[in-house]
Amino acid sequence: MSVSFWVRARRGDFALDAAFEASGKAIALVGPSGAGKTTLLQGLAGLIPAEEVRLTVDDRTLVDTAMGLAPPPHQRGLGYVFQDGRLFPHLSVGGNVAFGTRWAANPMTVAEALKLVDLEGFAHRRPTSLSGGEMRRVAIARALLPRPRLLLLDEPFAGLDDGRRQALIPYLVKLRDTVKTPMIVVSHDDRDVAALAETVLMLDRGRSV
Repeated sequence: MSVSFWVRARRGDFALDAAFEASGKAIALVGPSGAGKTTLLQGLAGLIPAEEVRLTVDDRTLVDTAMGLAPPPHQRGLGYVFQDGRLFPHLSVGGNVAFGTRWAANPMTVAEALKLVDLEGFAHRRPTSLSGGEMRRVAIARALLPRPRLLLLDEPFAGLDDGRRQALIPYLVKLRDTVKTPMIVVSHDDRDVAALAETVLMLDRGRSV
């Protein structure tokens, strides 16, 4: 699998202008705090205003603003997992996972998505009853349900203690090896990168390194 992307964006005094090409199913995006990693992911996903964005997955162009291809976030074919999971507290686990169904042409069932993260039987649970690691796995299932062409994970281990982080890694490795969806993972921990990534990309001060 191959992924190429370029984002040019500005947030206040910070300017991002970074382009990468990579192969593999799990790509780690690393760099110091303030390098622009989250800005890059959100630019790809259409979650922030960006001056130019280009994204190609396996020779299929999903976004190319210079050519007028700039679909809204829910039509880009991307799954996004935020640092804090961002589950809807008023919805059950099943309701959270099913949230993207309305915009998906061929979604998984909630049961299929939950099975991928070993949370069968959790559909009727409430987010407040989950551990931090379980909440993160629900967020991953929600992102996978529409069958995205690319999965973006922004610090999926953030806020988890060592035990919960170590418990989450095998699920991402399982997705890497069994689900044919490439992923870009932002992480600041070398241990997580070594366990998960096939390719490592470096970002520093808004520029590709």
